[in-house]
Amino acid sequence: MSDLVSVIIPNYNGERFIERCIQSVISQSYENWEMILIDDCSTDTSKDFIQKFTIDSDKITTIFLKENYGPAVARNKGIELAKGRYIAFLDSDDFWLPNKLETQIECMIKYKYALSFSSYYSIDESENNKKLVKAHCEISYSKLLTTNYIGCLTAMYDVGKLGKQYFPLIKKRQDWALWLKITKAGTVAHGIEEPLAVYTRRDTSVSSNKFGLLKYNWKVYRDIEQLSLLKSLYLISILVGNKLLR
Repeated sequence: MSDLVSVIIPNYNGERFIERCIQSVISQSYENWEMILIDDCSTDTSKDFIQKFTIDSDKITTIFLKENYGPAVARNKGIELAKGRYIAFLDSDDFWLPNKLETQIECMIKYKYALSFSSYYSIDESENNKKLVKAHCEISYSKLLTTNYIGCLTAMYDVGKLGKQYFPLIKKRQDWALWLKITKAGTVAHGIEEPLAVYTRRDTSVSSNKFGLLKYNWKVYRDIEQLSLLKSLYLISILVGNKLLR
């Protein structure tokens, strides 16, 4: 298992968590990786932490954007530079468990997956209130339309099978839109039952206001997927119903 994995990490004002994030990649049992850090014009001390790790490792490439463009642009910049057969994603406030890459690469190679993801833990900013988010076994395009089942921090795709796939340039839900694009072309996303990463729930994150995100779901349905008005309304009603049940 010598295939290179390109790890794309966008960062914006992540000084509280960025060191933990980077260290979780460095500590992976699978060692054939490159890290591409894209700082999205942070105004905190993130740059200092990023530069410290860059100096210590020739496996880490850093990009400092001169304007704040958002995570889609930042991730796409990383994808442009990626040299790996596989591309994986990790946000600066999240982190991986030590066997993440090894376990996922084994599954990707053994079962010839083009797109995979895994279960993960969700914690608050104090690393308390841990919850398990279980991965579904297989996700098709039609199933993915009902909600985003794929945690971006666990996703990995095979460039050899899919080519480089870029995020749509929307402010939110761009990861979901990318998985929809890939599965719409016929690829099935495969879930790994074992939790391999930890997601940090932040009150200030773009995903913290669940109902506020519905307008972005609508944008994905109508503008990106170009679904009919009736089908979009039907899918939004499913999303609202699921959130009320929670």
